Amino acid sequence: MTILLPLVAAGVLAVLPALGAHVTAGRWFFGVLFPYFALVVFLAGVTLRVLKWAKAPVPFRIPTTCGQQQSLSWIKSSRLDNPHDTVGTIGRMALEVLFFRSLFRNTQVELQAGPRLGYGSAKWLWAGGLAFHYSFLVIILRHLRYFTEPVPRFVGWVQSLDGFLEVGVPPVMITSVVLVGAVGFLFLRRVWSPQLRYLSLPADYFPLFLILAIGASGLLLRHVVRTDIVGVKTHMLGVLSFHPALVDGLHGLFYTHLFLVCALFAYFPFSKLMHLAGVFLSPTRNLANNNRRVRHVNPWNYPVTVHTYEEYEDEFRDKMKAAGIPVEKE
Repeated sequence: MTILLPLVAAGVLAVLPALGAHVTAGRWFFGVLFPYFALVVFLAGVTLRVLKWAKAPVPFRIPTTCGQQQSLSWIKSSRLDNPHDTVGTIGRMALEVLFFRSLFRNTQVELQAGPRLGYGSAKWLWAGGLAFHYSFLVIILRHLRYFTEPVPRFVGWVQSLDGFLEVGVPPVMITSVVLVGAVGFLFLRRVWSPQLRYLSLPADYFPLFLILAIGASGLLLRHVVRTDIVGVKTHMLGVLSFHPALVDGLHGLFYTHLFLVCALFAYFPFSKLMHLAGVFLSPTRNLANNNRRVRHVNPWNYPVTVHTYEEYEDEFRDKMKAAGIPVEKE
């Protein structure tokens, strides 16, 4: 059920718009109303979760460190693995966000003969994750040509670079194939590993199936089912300008593709995909490790009445002397 339930859910989401696109009301719902709904849910959900995380108190600096902390001048510190200032923290965050540096350094644990634990490299996960995220980014940039008029010049550069192999007509885009392959790898990795399969939940599989369906429907729209590209852009510009109108000649698979993308956007704020925003608010990454250099006072500490040692000794001096306990004042 852990795999079957999200697979069935993704399949139902893919079939519904294909069936509903045969009637005008269905095209209005899947092509106009649901995109508006998904956009509102996405913006409101992401904003509320980010604000909630931003208001969470972080009374202590708890950065994850993997190197030498700055101390004496003649001891070389690790500027990126153990940043002590803002510059090092920004550099560490940039490497984390752009190149998944912590994932690159990840290791896997296996029970080997003996029995004994063995530690090895896990670079395949890093490569698959990097390929998936950058392919998704390039695909989003390419699709800006459907939402902008005039089309920004960089969108043409990205599309030309992505299809420079010029295989087929229309050309096969490298990132489209890489995205589907990377999602397939991430899914097979969860299924192949007994440990990951045991820990995985339906919420771990559903985004993979949903993104796989988006990639597959996009490939079918580009290379198998021909639809009116001009009509697609006219439809999307009308939706974004809040003057929606149905365009004749759009294939039903277009509504499936659009609905799946909108479903992913609506699901985004409630899923683990929110790590896109959460990584910037993680105190294990966005804080400098300067606990030895700077005194940090918890700003959420409420004032309390303290009982100093001097006051304690004044109160119990006679009893302390009688018990033979030394005192500072006679």
